[in-house]
Amino acid sequence: MNKTASGLDGLIAGETAISTLDHGLHYRGYALEDLVRDATFTEVAYLLLHGELPTQEALADFRAILAEAAEVPPAVVQLLQELPLHIAPIDALRTAISALAHFDEQANETGDTANLGKAIRLLGQVPVLIAARHRLTRGEEMADSDPELSFASNFLSMLTGQIPTARDERALEQSLICYADLEFNASTFTARIVASTGSDLHSAITAGVAALKGPLHGGANEDVLDLLLSVESPSQAEKFVRDAIAKKRRLAGFGHRIYRDHPDPRAVVLKDTCRDLATSSEQLRLEEIADSLEAVMWSLKQLRPNVDWPTARLYRMLGLDAELFTPMFAAARVAGWSAHVLEQQRDNRLITPRATYVGPAPRAFVPLRERG
Repeated sequence: MNKTASGLDGLIAGETAISTLDHGLHYRGYALEDLVRDATFTEVAYLLLHGELPTQEALADFRAILAEAAEVPPAVVQLLQELPLHIAPIDALRTAISALAHFDEQANETGDTANLGKAIRLLGQVPVLIAARHRLTRGEEMADSDPELSFASNFLSMLTGQIPTARDERALEQSLICYADLEFNASTFTARIVASTGSDLHSAITAGVAALKGPLHGGANEDVLDLLLSVESPSQAEKFVRDAIAKKRRLAGFGHRIYRDHPDPRAVVLKDTCRDLATSSEQLRLEEIADSLEAVMWSLKQLRPNVDWPTARLYRMLGLDAELFTPMFAAARVAGWSAHVLEQQRDNRLITPRATYVGPAPRAFVPLRERG
């Protein structure tokens, strides 16, 4: 067998009509930059799930279905409340999504109509799960979902208990669009592998969350904020990076498996969003530090920032705790994961790759009594 690259680097593992990283990032043929500028996350979620942008009537219907779906069984809320306090929000979310399957009448159905219905329900339920765990662990009452608000505004409102400004709403909207899908990334490929076995959508999404948690994937956005806050001023950026290089320490928020020779378009558009959001002296200082670190990383390592780099700053400016960063990522990626599960099961073949064996050559078995 031919030896494959480590981490399946560069290997084409299948076909998809959902998104592509060729020439930037496109969802169903639409450039990310255009979607971030003019679309809402709800429109993008509809696009990923249905293949086309919605009409005004279709969008209104979709929003109504999402609003109706934004309910979580009391038993799942109780589960979230009874999980130990030290459990990270992303772990609580993984557990809660799995638990939701037990209350979904179509849980074990894998047909297209059933999968689409479950996907839309999950899209509405996941923000409720995240907000519920966040508020309950702080001794606060759950904030009700408001069907009159946009997806992004309602999400922030459930987390904070306050209706966000239009500026904050739009900033979150843009970040969710950027996180919605990314071809065959680690968590999406994980979800597709599960789907290829004939398993159900909740299982595939649960597996996707588990993969996303890893610090080399979605969990990196929490590490980005720690990095930024450890640099006191822009003038310290070069020393900080040189020290990290000397210690062979990887800096979160830089480098991407695919976006090596050109910028991550998500990082580019969200950098502008961060600049628009930054108003306080602390926020402006953090932007200056980020700019300095970017320049030094390019100068010394030729590494560009990925999407996690601006998102960590954006979420901090929205007043969100770092432990919420990865769950926010998951809330957006549910749309992409679900679209991939639907696509996989429409024309399914069990994903069963081979491995290059590097163990001992064939050898004779030695009975236990002869092994001493």
